[in-house]
Amino acid sequence: MHRDRFFTDTVLLVRPSRFGANPETAESNAFQNDSPEQRRYAALQAQAAEEFEAFAQALRSAGIRVYIDDAGGCPSPDALFPNNWFSTHADGTVVLYPMQSPLRRTERRIEALEGAAEALGLRMGSVLDWSGQEAEGRYLEGTGSLVLDRAARVVYACRSPRTDERLVSAWAEGFGYTPVLFDAVDAAGKPIYHTNVLMHAGSKVAVVCLEAVVPDDRARLRERLENNGKTLLPITLRQMERFAGNMLELRAVSGTASGDADAITVCSAQAWSALLPEQRELLEARTRVLRPKLDAIEALGGGSARCMLGELFMPSLKSENNT
Repeated sequence: MHRDRFFTDTVLLVRPSRFGANPETAESNAFQNDSPEQRRYAALQAQAAEEFEAFAQALRSAGIRVYIDDAGGCPSPDALFPNNWFSTHADGTVVLYPMQSPLRRTERRIEALEGAAEALGLRMGSVLDWSGQEAEGRYLEGTGSLVLDRAARVVYACRSPRTDERLVSAWAEGFGYTPVLFDAVDAAGKPIYHTNVLMHAGSKVAVVCLEAVVPDDRARLRERLENNGKTLLPITLRQMERFAGNMLELRAVSGTASGDADAITVCSAQAWSALLPEQRELLEARTRVLRPKLDAIEALGGGSARCMLGELFMPSLKSENNT
């Protein structure tokens, strides 16, 4: 199934049955807008549902395996952003993460992962539950907080109220990664709440808003990315605000007789339109680009394409049975 152990061809999506703005996360997430569009909630919710279904279909058409979870009555309006509560790893390990918002903690549903594993023929391994850190007021919100370069075994993390430095270091030590911690702020001087808002580390290209990174950390972050073989694609604060940093690289079977894998970079239509022609050309020279329209989801939820993608790296039972 997985043609590349550093990038997956299989994702979990959560259908936005109760989707909307979350007042518990609005204070630290400047990407949520109190706008006239929000007040047309019913219309936007319907639009978000349509965008979700079109996104899932676009992924499948591109060769990505998609498992859709219906959230099982979860009351969180942010449930369609599952990358914040879990990560999976090549040996089947599952990590459950501590969330700042009490409402968002209801999204942690191991049965969603069990359903995906059963439906897709995957094997879940051990479950590492870090949710107990919430009692200590320490949070680490999955691959929103942690941008993983699995090939180089480097984890990038922007310090924020939702990304605890001590937990980043403990995670890196446990998984054998080198942590690269830094500080970053938006145009108003407010800390960036999630690392995956400002940067993406693909196999060949790293998209990063260096303008947001504080001057003392900027050169160090650039050097680390370049030393790991990435071509840098710097974006501006304005581009970051339009979700141009919120991307994810996946692998899809190309359909050729050889079964070779193709790289696909997923970002939203808004993110893509924010890029300059030369930036788009750089990305398209190295990967295919999938750019679904997610306008309502972005306006209401303050998250974009990458946030919606729960990567599944659990090993295939079929492959294990054939060895």
